[in-house]
Parts: sequence; structure tokens; C-alpha cells
Amino acid sequence: MNATRIAMLLGSAALLASCAGNAHAPNALNSATPTAASASARVDNFLLVDQDLQAHELYRLGDAPAVVLVTQQNGDAVVQKLAPQINKIAADYGAKRVEFMMLNSSLKDSMDAIQGEVAKVGYKVPVLMDDKQIIGEGLGVSRSAEAIVIDPKTWTVVYHGAVAGLPAALDAMLAGQPLKTASAASTGAAIAFPARNAPAQVTYVKDVAPILEKHCVACHEEGGIGPFAMTNYGMAKGFAPMIREVLRTDRMPPYHADPRVGHFSDSKRLSPDEIKTLVHWVDEGAPRGEGADPLAAVKHVATAWPLGKPDLILNIPSYNVPASGVVDYQRPFTVNPTTEGHWIRATSVKPGDRQAVHHVLTGWMPQAPAGKTSNEGMWRQSVGRYAVGSEADVFDGDVGTFLPAGGAVGFQMHYTPYGKATTDASEIGVYFRKDPPKYIMRQTVISDPGIDIPANAGHHMEMAYQEFPKDALLYDAFIHAHYRATASDLWIQYPDGKKKLLVALPRYDFNWQRAYTFAEPVKIPAGSRLIARYWYDNSKRNPHNPDPNIEVTWGEQSFQEMLFTQVDFRWMDETSAKQIDSDGRFADTRLIGFLDKDLDGKIEKSELRGQVGKMLADKFDQIDTDHDGSIDKAELKVAMSKMQGFGPRRPRNSADDFNGGQAPSSTPTAGK
Repeated sequence: MNATRIAMLLGSAALLASCAGNAHAPNALNSATPTAASASARVDNFLLVDQDLQAHELYRLGDAPAVVLVTQQNGDAVVQKLAPQINKIAADYGAKRVEFMMLNSSLKDSMDAIQGEVAKVGYKVPVLMDDKQIIGEGLGVSRSAEAIVIDPKTWTVVYHGAVAGLPAALDAMLAGQPLKTASAASTGAAIAFPARNAPAQVTYVKDVAPILEKHCVACHEEGGIGPFAMTNYGMAKGFAPMIREVLRTDRMPPYHADPRVGHFSDSKRLSPDEIKTLVHWVDEGAPRGEGADPLAAVKHVATAWPLGKPDLILNIPSYNVPASGVVDYQRPFTVNPTTEGHWIRATSVKPGDRQAVHHVLTGWMPQAPAGKTSNEGMWRQSVGRYAVGSEADVFDGDVGTFLPAGGAVGFQMHYTPYGKATTDASEIGVYFRKDPPKYIMRQTVISDPGIDIPANAGHHMEMAYQEFPKDALLYDAFIHAHYRATASDLWIQYPDGKKKLLVALPRYDFNWQRAYTFAEPVKIPAGSRLIARYWYDNSKRNPHNPDPNIEVTWGEQSFQEMLFTQVDFRWMDETSAKQIDSDGRFADTRLIGFLDKDLDGKIEKSELRGQVGKMLADKFDQIDTDHDGSIDKAELKVAMSKMQGFGPRRPRNSADDFNGGQAPSSTPTAGK
């Protein structure tokens, strides 16, 4: 586990333990009796997603003079009528750096319905979706059109009343004066809170231990990647404040694909009821209940190879990681000991030191390099991958990849010093199929090496796409960026222009990087595009930001940035017996996907950025043969055939290339 992540988790536990005695305090608030600062209550941190699937974390707003929440539910005439007033107050005080959001805790309002209501009514502030009602419960929400003012200096509620009283409350707060008597209570429609009105009796033995056993113990076990082992009731109760905090901020379980979008076979998410059960258990004092301790009944110990004994273990040459400094990427290799080719059904990387290993990339090479290091330009197909927090790669039963006999396997090792000198000796376990698969798993990368994030930009978006020239079937998406990335999503745009959202990560977490596998593979018709969008927070509000005062561009190290979405797919017209040049199919559109930001299928001069953009800029007028001010596919294809370095393959974009290098000009023939 990453050292920074462990420190954050343990720090959160200590903080929450110190204020656990006040866990019920916000519940004392009730909008039927408007409150002022004298009746303040602490608000613990939370993260909620708005109607546009952007995440908002309360404690990241600590530099604001005030945070305002106005409760909302669809169809309520009172809050609808107040929309112009709410928008004006938000605009007026937003100029004074006050943060405004709305809070929808209604169980009847879906994301689509909220999006429609926002457009219909004209709300100009984000609407946070509290669909588990945990935040609304804690704040004592009862009706829509309640205004709640939070003081970030103390994280306490200083006002809870009608919207009409907001200006006076904010004026007093900004002037450093005590708030006067609050205005009348909201007359908005009541919001039903079933769990608050009829609380269930939750105990560890009956309710909590089964959830922990099902979802958490696999990591939180002896020798596991979790910072503590969930071995019994005492351990669970001791870490109860941490459990509550990581659920309220959506840090755990570490699966960040939003459940409102798509269905995934590898989802690690808890259900809304499971989340509410755990949070309510902590709020109620973490009662044990009667009966034997379920977690203590079985001793859970992490296995060396979760998928079982590998058919082949590749030992990555050891490396001495220093205690500090920046370590350049290491590129060792090992000779492939196999004497015959094998189809791969799964791979699993076992880092020697999880705190030091940021990522491992691999690529088979026909021949071992002459020196001690490999070069990604020599790589063919991947033989496994690993990034912080990711798991084993297991292919669907009908697809696989091929490892030829002999040659060598090259590695790209990214090490991150963590304050202690260590020696890493990582391994890769490879699992073979007994028979050839029907289809071949292919990979391609949606990236933009020309990204440019301005200094102090708090919400900067970058985008790139990959067009598919033939029908394909999409299996998963691996989303990757660095410290400043805060969100990402993946869309498909069909040939008729219609779009569909496939994956949404409202909160990207650098400490947990993984592939998101679709429960049912997604059909990609020929001519469709996969569009990847990333948002970056290069401001001081991002606690992971190494330096908000610098412009950030593409780079290998974590203090630089990337826009990198790898997708695993298969071509509908390819089988293991009839193979094609997969990477060559993307040659005519890859550069356009890097640079075409307005999605018109052409490259204008204003879209030229980064090294690739500079190379095109120097010859733009020559490439633009019809002189219409843009470069289309046909013009670019002609130019690429003439320009050195723009051959038919994907340009070498840099290190975090989970594709494992360029595809060979002729793919291997399995078993021959």
C-alpha cells in the first residue's frame, strides 16, 4: 500500500476518534426550529456527486469563508419559485468566494430526473445527490428550501433556516459578527427519511460482520494490502471512526466507477443499504450484539498468488530503491524460458515492495537485447501490467493473448522512494490456457501527449478520442493519470453523432488505479469514437498537488501529468485463426484523436499543442492541400506516409503505455 495513503487513513482515524463523541450532534438540528451560531453542530467531511457527475468534497473547501447548502427535491413549488433568488445570492456571494451547492436527499429523484429538473427550473448551482440520505440525516434536513451555512474555520453549522435569511447570515459571518436570530423555517415540502424516522437496531454480529467479510476482509487480512486486518469485533470497533469517514468520502471500497453509469463485473462497491448499515452502526456506538464473533471464527491470511499457482513465474531483476529523490524509469528484462508458445488466460503481478512500486509494464521481444536494458520500441504483446491498487488481469473465456516461445520479456519499472531505502524484487505470474481462445484480446490507448494544465487552475478539462474503423467489442477501460487528476469519464460517440456515457469516475484516486470491466462487452460499430475526458485540479485545494504555481504538461513522473485510457477489446472480424494488424487499423485516425478538440474530424491550427502539434504546425500549410484551414483524414494520411516519425504505427507517447508497446507488423500465429 502507498505510504501516503496509509498516513492519510491513519490520520483520519485519529481525527475522527477525537470527535466520535459528537457523531450524533448534527442530528439535533431540525429546520422546524431555525438555528443560529449558538446552536452550532460539527459537520464531518463528506463527498457527494452532483447531477453532472462531478465530485464535491466538503473539506477541500476549507479556504472559503463560508459553504452554503440549500436543500432541494424535484417538483417542490417552493424551492422552484426560489430558484431566481437562490441563483442571485449564489452569484453575489460567490464573488466573495462563498461556495454554494444544493442538496437533494430525496429517495424518489434519480440522476436523470435531477438533470431534467435543473434544466427546467434553471438552477445555476450544482445539485449534490445524497441518494443514501447519510448527509441529509446528519445535517438534520427535513424539508426542501432549507438553507444551511457551514463555517469552514470550525466545520460547524452557523445557520439553518429559510433562504430569505441567507443574506443577513452571510453578511454577519463575512463581517466577523455574531449571527442574530434566524429567520422563519422553510415552508418547502417534507423529505422522508425512513431510517431516521424508524431506525433499525444494527449490531456487529448480525449486520456488520457479514458486510465486512463479503467486501473488506480480502484486503484487510493478515499480509493483505489494507493497513489493518479485520480479525474480530475489537479491531472493527477500534477502526469504526475510520470506516465511517472513508464511506462518507467514498474512498472505500476503492472502486470509483459511479454506480449510476454502466454495470461492471468486477465492481467492488457496497450497496446503498450496506453503506447505510455501516454508517448507522458507527453512529450508534458500534454495538456488538449477541452471539459468536463471525470474523474471529476464521483466520484470513493473504495468499502469495490469489489466482493460484502460476504456470510461469517471471522474476523481474531486483533494484535498490533509494530513500529519497526521483528515480528514472528502469527497463530491465529477463529471458523467456518457455520453449513453446502459450495462450495467456490471466496475469498477476506481485510487487516486491508495494510502497516503492508505482507501476510495472511488460512486453515480449523476439530477441533479448544486447545490453542490460530493454526498449519499449522492441516490445510486442504485453505479458501483464500493474499500477498502484490494480489487480490481476483475467481474460474472458473466449479471448486471450499469445506468448511466443523464447525471446525475452522487457519491463518498465516506475519506482517512487518513500523515505526508506529498499530492494524491490517483483514477480509476474502467468496463467496459460489449455486450448487456443476463439478471439484475440487487443489493446489501444486513448491519450493526448499535448495536455497543458495552467498554474492554479482548479477545474481544467482535457480530452482525446480514438476512432474505430471496424466493428469491435469493448471489454474494459483502464483509466490513468497522476496527482492532479480529479475525475475522468469515457463516452462512445456513434457514427450518427449520438453519445452514450460508458464509465464515469467523479473522483479519480491516484492511489487506486484499475481496469473497469463491463458486465456485458460494449458493441463499437465501425466509425464510432471512444472519447476520454479528464479533469485536473492544479490549485492549492488539491491536497495531492506537488506545486499549484507551475504549468503542468505530459510527463513520465507522477509530479507531471497524463491523459491515458487503455481499452481492451476485440475486433469482430478477427479470430485467433485469422489475425490482422490491429494497431495498423488506427494509423489514419490516431493523431486526429490526439488533437481534434471540437470533434469535427479535422485539425485546425488552434488545436495544435505539444510536440506532435509542433511537428504538424511546421508543415501545416503543406499538409492542408485544399487550403481550407484544416487537416482532414485524407490529407493527414498522405502526410504521414511522407513524414519520418509519423509511420503507420502509433507514436511512442511515453512510459505509462499499458499497451505494452507497438503491435508487430505481422501478429504471431498461435501454436505454429
